[in-house]
Amino acid sequence: MTAGRLLLLVVLLSCAACTASRRAEGPELAQKAGWRWDILRAGMFDLAAASSPRAGSDTLVVYLEGDGLAYVHPRQPAMDPTPTDPVALRLALADPGRTAVAWLGRPCQYTLPDHGRNCAVAYWTARRYAPEVIDSVAAGIDGLKARSGAARLVLVGYSGGGALAVLLAARRPDVAEIVTVAADLDLGYWTARDGLSPLTGSLDPAQSAAATAGIPQIHFTGGHDETVGTDVARSFLRRLPPGAPARLVEIPDFNHDCCWARDWPVLVGRDWPAVR
Repeated sequence: MTAGRLLLLVVLLSCAACTASRRAEGPELAQKAGWRWDILRAGMFDLAAASSPRAGSDTLVVYLEGDGLAYVHPRQPAMDPTPTDPVALRLALADPGRTAVAWLGRPCQYTLPDHGRNCAVAYWTARRYAPEVIDSVAAGIDGLKARSGAARLVLVGYSGGGALAVLLAARRPDVAEIVTVAADLDLGYWTARDGLSPLTGSLDPAQSAAATAGIPQIHFTGGHDETVGTDVARSFLRRLPPGAPARLVEIPDFNHDCCWARDWPVLVGRDWPAVR
């Protein structure tokens, strides 16, 4: 074997090991906390899900994971979108409330290769918020809600999960509150600002802002977030009518990833409205 082929083999083995480690982290975190881990058949896709052992109540808090590893390089999509760090799952595990809590991964996260129905690169790149993605996550939420016996939902979304939270809330009558963290809430503004390719085939949460105007909502942003940024949340909030029950909370020292999970119990206790 030539030196070049040997190096390629080492790189491939290393990538495979990293992917396996990413896939294992979610179930390991959930199981360590005593949570139930499932793979749900939800519409077109299989979704990874975790749920707390807390007794059911009138309200179910559902955390929605971010976009995950969409690209390994700016022009090279990942072959598996499982996050390098499941921030939304960590937020869910840190939730200090007394109501039932659940978490949902995005299509194709934590499910490949054995449960990869309809997985295609477009569903973690340009079509990450496509109607069929929204339908799948809605079906997953329906299953978790039925299991918990809850009548209403609080949707908490991290990053791209926040975009999904808005899109879902705009079509569901059972959402009592929306909470987003470092979320890309205005895709048109965000992609134009950063010179990114438009997310062709995706729904833009900014276009659904008016449909959420009656839902209490809080949008957390990081003052040092260079991935999305507070200005994206402000652009979304400008779409809401005057008097809408929505708040923006910027944490000055936080960026896109840090330190949401670490300080989540404090942020929830200090800033979260009383619906919980």
